[in-house]
Amino acid sequence: MNLRKYAALLALFLIANLGYSQSFQFAFVSDTHIGNPTAQEDLERTIADINANPNLEFVVITGDITEFGSDEELKLAKQLFDTLQKPWYIVPGNHDTNWSESGSNSFRVVFGAETFAFTHKGYLFAGTGSGPNMRMGPGQIPRENIVWLDSVLTHMPDPEMPVIFLNHYPQDSSLNNWYDVTDKLRSYNTQLILHGHGHNNREYRYDGIPAVMGRSNLRAKEEVGGYNIVTFADGKASFEIRKPGIASLPKWIEVPLVKHDFANDPTKHHRPSFAVNKLYPNVKLVWEYQDDSDVGAGTAVYKDLIIATNTTGEVFALDSKSGKRRWTYRTNGKIYSTPAVANGYVVVGSSDDHIYCLSAATGKLAWKFKANRPVLGSPLIEKGVVYIGASDGHFRALDLKKGKLLWDFDQVNNFVVTKPLLFQGKVYFGSWGNEFYALDANTGQLAWKWSNGSSNRMFSPAACYPVAANGRIFIVAPDRFMTSLDANTGEVVWREQMKDGRVRESMGISNDGKLIYVKTMDGQVYGVSSSANALQLHWKSPLQLPYELAPSAIIEHNNIVLVPSHSGLVSALDRQSGEVLWKYKSSNSLMNPVMPLGKNRVVVSTMDGKIACLEYVPAK
Repeated sequence: MNLRKYAALLALFLIANLGYSQSFQFAFVSDTHIGNPTAQEDLERTIADINANPNLEFVVITGDITEFGSDEELKLAKQLFDTLQKPWYIVPGNHDTNWSESGSNSFRVVFGAETFAFTHKGYLFAGTGSGPNMRMGPGQIPRENIVWLDSVLTHMPDPEMPVIFLNHYPQDSSLNNWYDVTDKLRSYNTQLILHGHGHNNREYRYDGIPAVMGRSNLRAKEEVGGYNIVTFADGKASFEIRKPGIASLPKWIEVPLVKHDFANDPTKHHRPSFAVNKLYPNVKLVWEYQDDSDVGAGTAVYKDLIIATNTTGEVFALDSKSGKRRWTYRTNGKIYSTPAVANGYVVVGSSDDHIYCLSAATGKLAWKFKANRPVLGSPLIEKGVVYIGASDGHFRALDLKKGKLLWDFDQVNNFVVTKPLLFQGKVYFGSWGNEFYALDANTGQLAWKWSNGSSNRMFSPAACYPVAANGRIFIVAPDRFMTSLDANTGEVVWREQMKDGRVRESMGISNDGKLIYVKTMDGQVYGVSSSANALQLHWKSPLQLPYELAPSAIIEHNNIVLVPSHSGLVSALDRQSGEVLWKYKSSNSLMNPVMPLGKNRVVVSTMDGKIACLEYVPAK
């Protein structure tokens, strides 16, 4: 080997292993769950312990900072972490984003960002957020976070720099899009992944990358909580449990910090299969659009335009024939509100506390209305009136043309994320406060409200789109009950659980009003009678999905029942029998409600920023 080539290889080796010659320690904290009864005391004890340890050079915190992602919990967490006397870096987890009254917006406002990247003694530490964001389903690293990570890795000081990746979730099928991340990490010198979520100390390996799950900081059944002290030294990362104020337990694991030959690593995890798309020639892709952000809501149509939104706060229009962008309007917050179109206007809510009305043709602002908190609910427009709920305890009716407030119901318990239902002169909707409301559509006066009796707000009838027929309102909720309520009085007509399936939040209604469609967590779809005085099945579809959590509404179009899933699959069922007509998988992420487009086309959108137009052969 000539001297020049040897010197070059030696230089690369020294750069790649720069951290090995400089040992250091840091604190690895996870799952603090501020809002839990002991969480504040547990975190205060941990912070005091970290501050008293001069050997700890920084702190990383890997998600589930709070219990419900409320603004109050986030502000308290920030106040506590600000007492750390060392640099600290933090990312959100599913508890910070799935039940967030701010639409996952307050985390980045309070903490400054939902990602971090820094170098320390030759290592790059990079952390991203993870969902699910505002929609129940498997975790998902936001599309914009993946774009950000790609930029960080591309612009590293040296491509051979050792990388330590941090996230809340395990980097496996716990996340819908784990492979988007691990594929990027495997292209670089990634040596270790740190994460939480499981509340236990464990060793893993994801697509050949060594990983360590850290324990929760909560005490649970122990006397005190705890965290991990991580030592990088001599080409190894060693982990020891620290009981704050008491003692450090013996080292429980040691992971080699080495460069891996991922190209020849046989441990690569499986990848999602799209083979189903070859099984149904009666459906095909017309066009597909990929956004750089999450698309966390459904779409609307205006003439030859598809109106969509994303989590960087944009409302935008795509050409319905080509999928090309035609116009864009930018709000200042994430959007999880499905737009509604009427009379040439498009209305949508944003987590920047505003309701926006734009020209559907041009995207030009017509008016905006300020709420007191983020607006996550989806609007309903009927006869020139916009009905929409927000996170400020208010449900409002606005004039479509002028944005003038027509009435304001200000007694909503907790926040609204659903699309309301207008039926027989009343507006119906649920909230994340375990309550379901019926308001007079003309005055906003409370007609009645109903509660499922649970003290656990996670069981609220908040995410489903309620439906109505035969003088009854139908809802499903995470408590696994399907409920039929009298539309005039709110009295329970029947309330039952499925015998062989657990309903959750995904439901719809047939065009003739005779059937209520429900999807279970166990992957079944049922057609339920809307007129019976008990839960009576009309059909059970032979469709069998895997474990299924997507709360997105089920739609009927042209006698076809369109069922979205949390893994990017839309299934078309025969309205009369529930037989499967076709399936199409556009992504591996949660699918929003499917939007019919003309006679035999539909538009599907998924949380990872994909919007696709499908064409199918109509049912006979």
